[in-house]
Amino acid sequence: MSAILPLPTWRDEAWRYGDLKALEPVWPKLAGPEKIVVPAGEKLSRQIFELPILDGTKDGVGIVDLDITIGDNAAFALHMLVSAAGYGRVQVKATLGKGAHFELGGAILGSGSQTLEIVTEVIHAEPNGTSNQVVRSVLAEKATGSFLGKVNVARNAQKTDAAQSVKAMLLDRTATANAKPELEIFADDVKCAHGATVGELDKQALFYMASRGLPPEQARKLMLHAFIADAFVSMEDDAERETAEHKALNLLENLL
Repeated sequence: MSAILPLPTWRDEAWRYGDLKALEPVWPKLAGPEKIVVPAGEKLSRQIFELPILDGTKDGVGIVDLDITIGDNAAFALHMLVSAAGYGRVQVKATLGKGAHFELGGAILGSGSQTLEIVTEVIHAEPNGTSNQVVRSVLAEKATGSFLGKVNVARNAQKTDAAQSVKAMLLDRTATANAKPELEIFADDVKCAHGATVGELDKQALFYMASRGLPPEQARKLMLHAFIADAFVSMEDDAERETAEHKALNLLENLL
């Protein structure tokens, strides 16, 4: 039986926004990361639409921890909705082989006093790897949504192309969004980019839509739906993408 690791602290960068008080009672139940191996040349995907609640309560703690190894010229796509938990966290470590690709699309939808986060570490260990991470958050009331994404490019991982796009929409001034994209690059022939923005619904766009006869609530829903849909654009299966967007739209209804 393996020993239980010490509870994280806020000094640990990956947990700086975590709800450690909520985490403490369930920490011994965590079994460590689920390991996923994508064989060379293959393409796999995973969708997470509901977090497993560890303490069995409606607003409890839900955590997903993945350790993904992507073989040479292989690809892995991960798409998720982080919503139904008092404290919800998806933690992902992805290690890419030569010519491998990692795709992440995540939506965080929170209200009340929820704390929701996506934490990623993408390791480009070999040349010619590519990764793309898109995260969209919509937060209401006193909810907190966070994305911490670290991209590590090894010394020999030349021709790496990595991108992170993080955007958050606050429906109330009392909500909080945290975004911390991070690059650690040791190679010299790479293309890495990241961007993070936090804002509110465009009042001019809402006014324009209202002037064309669209009710305010419907206008808000349409704008938020388009905003969240960015997280699922990269899903190749049309039916799966429609399912993800439908689930996200239902969750948005509860926020408005």
